[in-house]
Amino acid sequence: MFWLVIVKRLSYIVFTLIGISILVFVLTRVLPGDPARLALGPEASEEQVQNLRHELRLDRPLPVQYVCFLQNLAHGKLGKSLVTHRDVTKDILERFPATLELVLVSLGLAVIIGVPLGIVSALHKDRAVDYAARLVAFAGVSLPRFWIGIMLQLTVAYKLGLLPVTGRMGGLPPPHVTGMFLLDSLIALDFTAFGDAAIHMILPAITLCLSPLAQITRMMRANMLEQIHKDYIVVSRTIGMPETLLVYKYMLKNAFNAILTTVGLMLGWMLGNAFLVEQVFSWPGMARYGIHSVLRNDFNAIMAVTLVVGLGYLVINFVVDLLYRVLDPRIRLEK
Repeated sequence: MFWLVIVKRLSYIVFTLIGISILVFVLTRVLPGDPARLALGPEASEEQVQNLRHELRLDRPLPVQYVCFLQNLAHGKLGKSLVTHRDVTKDILERFPATLELVLVSLGLAVIIGVPLGIVSALHKDRAVDYAARLVAFAGVSLPRFWIGIMLQLTVAYKLGLLPVTGRMGGLPPPHVTGMFLLDSLIALDFTAFGDAAIHMILPAITLCLSPLAQITRMMRANMLEQIHKDYIVVSRTIGMPETLLVYKYMLKNAFNAILTTVGLMLGWMLGNAFLVEQVFSWPGMARYGIHSVLRNDFNAIMAVTLVVGLGYLVINFVVDLLYRVLDPRIRLEK
């Protein structure tokens, strides 16, 4: 039964990716501007433009182009970038670790700060701490990420000079293992490189984590308030169970199960919403690569970035769904 559920969820992923690919494929082909002309420049002759269009199969009907794209995708080929003139797969593999590292650090900060903040807010309902936590949550949801990033650059970086303004690293990167500088520097035991990468990570990670942090704080507060009034909590308090044990062993466990799905979906959401943060901080990740691809109508790169983000979101959702079934025994597999 469990394997049937896994196969069913995987089939959803396949069909969803096909739908995403069709939608993005059509949109990239109807965007204004000739990709071949943009790739060759205004000085290229009409014959050169037509030759490139023929090479890219842009002179064929859309259904034929899409079938050719699926054939290349089946062989692990995503096409050639019109901007970098390299295989798009290589471009994605080079830039994806930077985006993944930023997203993981940001989500870690959101969980580490948001969960305790939500707990404290719930335990001190309608007090100063609660109002402060709710204000942080409101600001994190309502303020635009790019504005937060620019304000942090102006105050923390320019005015105070405490942290770097842009970039991923000031010195030489550590030896390449995973492409994530923090992890690679720890593997190489290069703590100088680790510190350099960490201080460059602070402002982008704070900017990206504020919205997930706000949502986690609000949900944790609401779930903890719900648990406080449950019968088992009232009875446990009556028999004299220590408050710390009651909060962190029983209430937190039951309240955090509902957060798990949200945290997983936030990881996928952050993969697809790191574009503005990477652009503001000149972060050399896949999201920034996607922005430049859209601006230059690099349709192969646009397809690749969209499919990677979509696949990441679907896989994360799939894993969270399975974990939720394991952690919550009340959920039964459907027949």
